[in-house]
Amino acid sequence: MSGEVQDVKSPSDIVREGKSNTQMDIESEYPVVEIFHSVQGEGVKAGIPHVFIRFGGCNLHCKWCDTDFTKFTIMTAAQIVEEVSKYNCNNIIFTGGEPMLNDLWPLSRLFHSRGYYLSCESNGTIVIPEGLLDWICISPKDQEFPNVLIRQKTGDELKCVYVGQDLSMYDEISRGFDNLLLQPCYDHSKDVEWNGRKFAEVEEVVKMNQNWRLSLQTHKWMGVD
Repeated sequence: MSGEVQDVKSPSDIVREGKSNTQMDIESEYPVVEIFHSVQGEGVKAGIPHVFIRFGGCNLHCKWCDTDFTKFTIMTAAQIVEEVSKYNCNNIIFTGGEPMLNDLWPLSRLFHSRGYYLSCESNGTIVIPEGLLDWICISPKDQEFPNVLIRQKTGDELKCVYVGQDLSMYDEISRGFDNLLLQPCYDHSKDVEWNGRKFAEVEEVVKMNQNWRLSLQTHKWMGVD
């Protein structure tokens, strides 16, 4: 339902750290919407091939969300690793939905032991444990949920969709991120001219706010959600 926020327990409270039981790890189960190999279309790593693992479930329900995270298949960690290994690519992105609703430690251990580089795209409402991932991208949904607390205050990327908001709202949280990215809201229902005007609008905003970089959602033009 649009505009609804679900109260969830942070996986940081329940993750199993320390020594890993390999059998438990490979039997861990996850709600997976899809696994696919593509090029990262936005942010600092735009243009770099990745394997995307899209999880089902989310604690926010944004009206503009481009993912049906209610439809998924339960897969074990072993099945996920097997599927990912079909692609000649060592870069993985956990996305969703909201991937941090899951205990990702089993996948982290299994993939890291095989030499994979792990990134995550999260809405920031759940704290991400130290050492779990190699690259953290936080994309707040505060345009629709202004009262939702952003708990993950550090990372590699802070990526915000621009819909006219005052960028000063990010002054405090932005200090904890290495890269600040602002991107237009791409609308599938609109034509190229309409979306082009939105791109130009964000370009002007970035020119007036030099700490921010323009990030275009090139994957939308590629037909990837």
